Amino acid sequence: MFDDPRWGNDPRDHDYPPRDRDRDDDGDHQGHQKDLGDNDRDRDDEDALAVSRGPSPSSPRGDQTESDSRHRDRERDSRDHEEGLDPRDVFMRDLDPPRGQDREIVHDARDREYTLRGSESRTLSTVGAFRVVSSRDLRDHDGRPADPRLGDLRHLRDEGLIRTERMDGHRDVAVVPTKEGRSVLESHRRDRSHDHRQDRPQAFYAELKKPREVEHDSQVFRAYLRETERLADRGARVDRVVLDYELKRDYQRWLHERDKDRDDADGRPDREPAEIEEWAHDHDLPYFDEQVHFPDVRIEYEQPDGRWDHVDVEVTTVHYRGAHGGAAARSGFSSYRGGSVRLGGRSGGGRGGGRSGAGLAEDVLD
Repeated sequence: MFDDPRWGNDPRDHDYPPRDRDRDDDGDHQGHQKDLGDNDRDRDDEDALAVSRGPSPSSPRGDQTESDSRHRDRERDSRDHEEGLDPRDVFMRDLDPPRGQDREIVHDARDREYTLRGSESRTLSTVGAFRVVSSRDLRDHDGRPADPRLGDLRHLRDEGLIRTERMDGHRDVAVVPTKEGRSVLESHRRDRSHDHRQDRPQAFYAELKKPREVEHDSQVFRAYLRETERLADRGARVDRVVLDYELKRDYQRWLHERDKDRDDADGRPDREPAEIEEWAHDHDLPYFDEQVHFPDVRIEYEQPDGRWDHVDVEVTTVHYRGAHGGAAARSGFSSYRGGSVRLGGRSGGGRGGGRSGAGLAEDVLD
């Protein structure tokens, strides 16, 4: 717990319900199905909106005319000019919220009213994309580290768009989007009907899915920031992130696709190991020990030559020991541990370039 007395004296630094806005408290359905997948962190998630059903980022995207390519390049250059290359800006790309210094009125799907400025839009879209982010990894409107007691985070919390969770043994707090926060994001999606990316929208989340894993999950965004440094050095442009929730949900749906309308279904997946291994291969995920293994986050990006690729990242902690730690090493995912990053893992499965999965311990970044 915090040993700074200022935290204990300010009631705003305790979790408290945001002001009453006729909350849509339908709860998060947390399904848990036993199957042949990663049974350490495998939970179905039904609250991510705008789930991608497009092709793999490393697979061919179909025939593109020269005109399509020029249009894509112009749009990419325009977005880069508008949003810069900061990896925190990626999640605003599909949105049209306030971007200036002054706060503007925005509405959610129920026409409830809030106010946001550009830096708050960025923060809300970031925590929406990752579900939980440490406050120390966020930036306030003046470019300084965000402080839950004032500035952007305090305003977002007063508006009921985020809430904060203390983490035992940490001075920073976990920042979590509320359902109202996600509703604001979804209400400000841009029209992408003529965009080549329309089949690849960024999913946004609300509320904690695994409260007991908040410390682990709050580090996923930090791992993303470290990995994007490497991608930027190669001239790659990050497109979106896919959390394990989305990958596992697609897997669960596929597992039970055959028996969902059967009266005699017993809840067990009707899939053979060979089928599961093929599904894993098609989705560029490792399969061993009769299980599909999932990263904490998949970062999809566009290479300088226009090819699409991805890198899978796993956050490991001191609790990753024994079989679990061995599986993390065998997966070939890029691995983030504690205050440093150990990279050299799985990138695009070898189909679009990138590294092989053998060198988990190389390239230590401070």
